[in-house]
Amino acid sequence: MRPAVSALQEVEGIAADDVFARLADEEQPLVLRGLAADWPLVVAARQSAEQAAAYLRQFDSGKPVTAFIGEAETQGRIFYNENLSATNFTPSQVEFSRILDELLAQADNAQPPTIYVGSSSIDLCLPGLGENNRLPEGAHRASVRIWLGNRTRVAAHYDALENVACVCAGRRRFTLFPPDQLANLYVGPMELTPAGQQISLVDFEDPDFERHPRYAQALEQARSAILEPGDAIYIPSMWWHQVDGLDPFNILINHWWREVPEHMGAPNDALLLAILNIRDLPAAQRRAWQGLFEHYVFNADERTVEHIPEPSRGVLGTLDETTARRLRTLLRNKLNR
Repeated sequence: MRPAVSALQEVEGIAADDVFARLADEEQPLVLRGLAADWPLVVAARQSAEQAAAYLRQFDSGKPVTAFIGEAETQGRIFYNENLSATNFTPSQVEFSRILDELLAQADNAQPPTIYVGSSSIDLCLPGLGENNRLPEGAHRASVRIWLGNRTRVAAHYDALENVACVCAGRRRFTLFPPDQLANLYVGPMELTPAGQQISLVDFEDPDFERHPRYAQALEQARSAILEPGDAIYIPSMWWHQVDGLDPFNILINHWWREVPEHMGAPNDALLLAILNIRDLPAAQRRAWQGLFEHYVFNADERTVEHIPEPSRGVLGTLDETTARRLRTLLRNKLNR
C-alpha cells in the first residue's frame, strides 16, 4: 500500500515572467499552481487528449524519439528485471506521431502496455512548440524537453540540474526526498540505469520494509503533491524525485538549467574518478584524502590559498575557461596512461 507522506509547499499567482527570479535563492521544492495554465497545449488538453494530440501534431518534425515500451505486466513501472541484469522495457526509436496514436488507442485499455517517452528536446522533435508553450528565459538559458506516456511510475532519482517541470496533460504525482536521504533510498547500479540516472530500488507503491528497512526514515522526510494540467513544480538540484503518471495520457514539459559557469564539468565525473582512485584505498589514506577534499573543495574559501601569490595559484585560484581547459587536458593525459 502506498505510504502517506507530507505535502509539498505550494504557491499560487506567480507570473511566468517572474518565475526564475523568484526561484533564484530557493533551496526547497515548490509547487507552482497554475504557472502554465494559459499555454495553448494545456488549454487543448483540458478539452480532451485528442485535442492535445492534434495540437502537438502540427509541430511534429518527423524525427524519431526514444520510447520505452514495456509489457502490460510491468504496470507502468520503469524499472529492471528481477536480478537487475537488464531493464524491464525495450527502448525503440519511434516517430512522435506514432506514440500519440498508440497512447490514444490504448486510452481505454485497462491493462495497456507501458508507453513512455522521456527527455526529448522540443526544438528537435517539435520545433515551434516552445514559442507559446515554455517559460520565458531567465538569466540562464534552459534546456526545454517534453515527456509523455500513459500511467507510468518512474522511480526516485536525482538530477544535477535545476528543474521547473510543467504538467500539460493528465495528472502527475511528484514525491520528493532531500539529498541527504541517499543512504535510505537503496539506490541501484551506476552503469545500468533505466534512463541515465541511478534510481531507488524501493517500490513506492508497496515498499518492502524487511528488505529496505531504512526506507521508513526516508518517508519521514518525503513530500508529495499531485499536479493538474497547468501546474508546475520546482525541483532543486540533487533532490530525489519519483514521478507517477496518473492518467492514460500524460504530457509534461520541463526546463533544466545550471547556475554555474559554462566551463564547469559534470560533478558525476568527479564521483566516478573518486570511485576509481580513492574508494579502495586503506582506511587511513581515505581519511587523509577526505581531509584534502574538505580543504580544497567543500570548505574552500579565500583563506585556502591566501598564502600563495595569485599568479602561482594555478587550478587552486579562480577557474576560467582557459584554466578549465588546461585542467581537462591534464586529466585526459593522466587517464590515458
